[in-house]
Amino acid sequence: MFGCQCSCWDGVPEFCDPDPLPFSLPSPLPQWPQGGGFASGRINLGKIEVLKVNKFERVWRCTRLHGKPQGFTFYRPLEIPEGFFCLGHYCQSNEQPLRGYALVARETTTEPDADCSHGYVSESPALEKPLNYSLIWSLDSHDECVYFWLPNPPMGYKAMGIVVTSNPNEPEVEEVRCVREDLTETCETSDLLMTIKSKFSKNSFQVWKTEPCDRGMLAKGVSVGTFFCGTYLDSEQVVDIACLKNLDSSLHAMPNLNQIHALIQHYGPTVYFHPDEIYLPSSVQWFFKNGAVLCVAGSEKRKSIDCEGSVLPCGGKNDGSFWIDLPTDKDARNNLKKGNIESAELYVHVKPAFGGVFTDIVMWVFCPFNGPATLKVPLMNIEMNKIGEHVGDWEHFTLRISNFTGELWSVFFSQHSGGEWVNAFDLEFIKGNKPIVYSSKHGHASFPHPGTYLQGSSILGIGVRNDAARSKYIVDSSIKYQIVAAEYLGDGVVTEPCWLQYMREWGPTIVYDSRSEIER
Repeated sequence: MFGCQCSCWDGVPEFCDPDPLPFSLPSPLPQWPQGGGFASGRINLGKIEVLKVNKFERVWRCTRLHGKPQGFTFYRPLEIPEGFFCLGHYCQSNEQPLRGYALVARETTTEPDADCSHGYVSESPALEKPLNYSLIWSLDSHDECVYFWLPNPPMGYKAMGIVVTSNPNEPEVEEVRCVREDLTETCETSDLLMTIKSKFSKNSFQVWKTEPCDRGMLAKGVSVGTFFCGTYLDSEQVVDIACLKNLDSSLHAMPNLNQIHALIQHYGPTVYFHPDEIYLPSSVQWFFKNGAVLCVAGSEKRKSIDCEGSVLPCGGKNDGSFWIDLPTDKDARNNLKKGNIESAELYVHVKPAFGGVFTDIVMWVFCPFNGPATLKVPLMNIEMNKIGEHVGDWEHFTLRISNFTGELWSVFFSQHSGGEWVNAFDLEFIKGNKPIVYSSKHGHASFPHPGTYLQGSSILGIGVRNDAARSKYIVDSSIKYQIVAAEYLGDGVVTEPCWLQYMREWGPTIVYDSRSEIER
């Protein structure tokens, strides 16, 4: 448990700037096709039902500390429907629109009381009041006071978040509910939101966002939208609060096939390729039809690939036994390298995220060839002849959709071996609610805005250039797409293409001599 660290901190915050304004997408949301629990406003997690609250009352706002901007505001959820209960308070930066949420919950079923004569004892309620609260940290000055409280749950229950007050009185136990432990998952810290240092303590007060420890496609953890804070942290895993667990195996809030099509048609990004791009995308079928070949280790024979990819080996693992390559004929190779943007389409994989309260629409773009890199060093750029080249370049971006409303929440931009999540309010939009994706020259990494992005040291100004800009070369993913996988829908709903089960390399492994090329 945390100890209390009160007052005597380096500076007193100022509270004067206006509150962040709510964010909304450029265009209203459409009426989504009916069916299931998608975009119904509420999600059943099995034993409890949750809904998203985005109306808040400001409790404490910190705009500057130690003479530096430190803009964060702590909020209490408002307009909670009757029968639902707050699980914790919300925090966000003042430098962004008010876009967050906090989940509120209610029990879905009421079990009968214990009936020992029939050998039946009802299970404990899903939600319970905390026993009391522990004061984690406070700031008490003549200008402003704030107090951070951790709910102390009954035995067998977990707290879901922190309560913030502007007075030293311990909050009422009615303020929040704790959740039965078997309905929760462990969570961990993610983004560090703010740090307040003390003159008299080596331990700073810090506030973090939290997220479930397990975030895979099959994971059940549901983020509550609350935060975690304290004056020390031994590890990333948080033990004092938890996230929710979705016990509904049907994932009823996930979109059905008609709803997926509607989401893609409404949000599908326009992908801009660089105006100097030589190596454009194509469809996989065009790539196969125009000369791609299958190579087998230990054999000089090359096998032509039919349009559907039925000759490709299915399953197994990437053991180096097979790979795809360009044809040996020089003209055919050069033609294939250039791609064919008219045939290009996005290949879509739809999957649950955060226990099925979000949907991830992963959109893959295929380019037959990845061009050479351009190296940036101080005062000059060096265009490589070979380094960076490879056959078969797959890149992707991901639309994250809230299953409460069907609203676009964020977009992941894949960038070589990494990438970044960008909130909807930081995106560029075109044609209503369709975001723009910029594909970098030769490397095809995805970016949210035009410009030059350096893969390397931005401080030293050394690295590989990623240049992104608008051009006439575009692919509209809201029209040109193919859904290739959505496992949660069940067998037979989505027909997977044959080539999707090809688990080997889409190009030969090539090792370049970087030193000799740079020296040359």
